Amino acid sequence: MSFVRPYAVALRFTLLSTVVLGLGYPLVITGVSAVIAPERSAGSLVENADGEVVGSRLIGQSFTDSDGAALPDYVQSRPSAAGDSYDASASSGSNLGPENPDLVAAIEERRAAIAELEGVAVEEIPADAVTTSSSGLDPHISPEYAAIQVERVAEARGVEPDVVRAVVEQHTDGRGLGFLGEPTVNVLELNLALDAEVPSRS
Repeated sequence: MSFVRPYAVALRFTLLSTVVLGLGYPLVITGVSAVIAPERSAGSLVENADGEVVGSRLIGQSFTDSDGAALPDYVQSRPSAAGDSYDASASSGSNLGPENPDLVAAIEERRAAIAELEGVAVEEIPADAVTTSSSGLDPHISPEYAAIQVERVAEARGVEPDVVRAVVEQHTDGRGLGFLGEPTVNVLELNLALDAEVPSRS
């Protein structure tokens, strides 16, 4: 009996821990979050003007056609190394060091492509335009990256650049608590605002 008893105690403790910590705790936390922050607990989902869920403000997405080319009337997100671009089930960075030849070549290729797309000098292209985030799912870009896309988006939508620039400024978030981090632009929310305020001609 003395040989079996420790195993029986361990089994009972495992079962109790599983019920309390594996089922009870998550259910309580989920219930509390649904009461105090229902929008966030549901995944911070974003709907378009028709009430259709088109994504989450926490997970980036691409604004490209079926061939992977940038849609000219939309602000583009930063590159993603998560699966087949912004695959939420494959969150990851490239894990390549800053001097890795493949990474350096990829950055130079992206820099050249963006310079051609936006009609700007390569020196004007900010780092987030050519590098992926550590998660591969970053929904934000820098105001600087948004700014170099204004001319293209305005031309594609048939409006003056100042109109698009104003929408970008309205959807630029400042530093957290006024001093943490850097200003950011949520690409999905910005593009939805552009669709609502400056409908595309296409």
